[in-house]
Amino acid sequence: MHVRVCSLVLLISVLPLAGHADSDAPAAAEVVLSGQDLVLDLGLVRYVLRTAPTTSATPSRKPEIDPADVSPAARLLRVLRNSGAAAGLAGVIYDNRDRNHSPLPVTLFPKLTRLRYAPDLIARNLDLGLADRILLPGIAFGNSSTAVVVGPAQRSLPRLAMTQPDGPLRAWQSYVSNQIYVYPEHNDHDAVDLFPANWPYMLVSQGSSHTDQPFLRAVGLILAAFRPDTRDRLVAEGLVSPTVQMVFRRAQTGVTSRADYLSGAAHPSVFDSLAIAPERMIALANSLTPNDIPPLVILSVLQEDFTGKAGLADQSERLFDTPSAIARVWRSPAFSRSMLVSAAATRDPNDRVLTFNWVLLRGDPTAVRIEVLEARGQTARISLDWQDRRPVDPHTPLLSDRVDIAVFAHNGVHDSAPGFVSVSFPTHQVRRYAPGPDGTMRLAEVDYDAKRRGAFFDPMLHWSAPWRDVYHHDVAGRLTGWTRIGGENPLSFGADGKLSDGRSVRYLIKGQVLQAAESEAAP
Repeated sequence: MHVRVCSLVLLISVLPLAGHADSDAPAAAEVVLSGQDLVLDLGLVRYVLRTAPTTSATPSRKPEIDPADVSPAARLLRVLRNSGAAAGLAGVIYDNRDRNHSPLPVTLFPKLTRLRYAPDLIARNLDLGLADRILLPGIAFGNSSTAVVVGPAQRSLPRLAMTQPDGPLRAWQSYVSNQIYVYPEHNDHDAVDLFPANWPYMLVSQGSSHTDQPFLRAVGLILAAFRPDTRDRLVAEGLVSPTVQMVFRRAQTGVTSRADYLSGAAHPSVFDSLAIAPERMIALANSLTPNDIPPLVILSVLQEDFTGKAGLADQSERLFDTPSAIARVWRSPAFSRSMLVSAAATRDPNDRVLTFNWVLLRGDPTAVRIEVLEARGQTARISLDWQDRRPVDPHTPLLSDRVDIAVFAHNGVHDSAPGFVSVSFPTHQVRRYAPGPDGTMRLAEVDYDAKRRGAFFDPMLHWSAPWRDVYHHDVAGRLTGWTRIGGENPLSFGADGKLSDGRSVRYLIKGQVLQAAESEAAP
């Protein structure tokens, strides 16, 4: 399975967007990584280090932050570091994965150790694109200002991670291994949010090349500002990345209260650099003690009516199930769906009693119902109705095809980084629902011909078909069949999906188009 996944990554061209490397940068502390350092761990579906890589330089006695940086954030970090209240960045690895297309300036954090890939790994493209094939030791943060820019499935690296086999699993592994990366949204979050899910496993910057730079600086400042004892505890618990996410989100510009934090404004799928408030982030990071660090939200689905085969193509509706993010793709003709989701596996690192908040971040509030089932909020029943594309919120023109529900664990001191339940809707299909005799909404018509209408759809998740289906029901509201319009003559189907003359139909996706093949009628 690992070979198949790696082959997929290598066959899809991942290219730099534009720009040049900083060839005049001064020498920095480095660790050199070669193929001899790696061993394939099939359980993790990625490479891990066989032995610690050799350090080629030592960052001792260097300043914590560029002496030329006289910003309030830099001054605050120097005060905290000089007093011994902040851990600094010694021992933290910076990993650039775009071949110095958008590198973190060497002078910014002189004590950082920089990862350098040996030629044998560069030849295998293990240094390029998503940080999902090598698991590094200790704390690591990095970036890749690249995207898939050729072929029919062009996309940003975060959307690639969400839609390729085992991509979500590897993103989760990095998250709980103290690694955090920044990637641009490159064309995936402009007029429409094209991401099929939301998750806390990485930071996504609005824009393309080099928009990751302010976020790298913010992550470096947060990591440097943690107290030494707090950072040691975070490393031991695998909570560095979740805590960085909490600090970054809680200290954003405009997020000034707990109510703000427990809202969609604090948790978009893509962040704008204008939201970065570095002094607030440093202060919040430094205020955390080992005894009050927030927990990691762990989610699981107990019951649901999203299935492994749905729609004409019998595709799975379960995009991914990872411990801190669950994603579903609505393919069924049903108007209403439900899930029973539990956060009961969430544990506080200091054994504090936890309470949970389930918050609708985006989606039609009249079409989403969240029923919390216990006093502490460990479990909730989520009920959803079909939704067409809509604005993310009334104050932005950005459109979305997705419902996001966040789950926060509160330990009495801090709220955690969010866990997410996301449901995306195939709004490239034009669906019309109508009430039956009992008032229940039923599918009345679907136009599948997205290509004819010029409607965008993700070919790694969806398809177009050159027809329209009109559904028929009896007086009791039961489905009796449908009429397919799109060929030379309309076709009539029964409720069992067979043609009116008894022939069955099987569906195949070729390219981006669903094709129907008829078989002989049963004798």
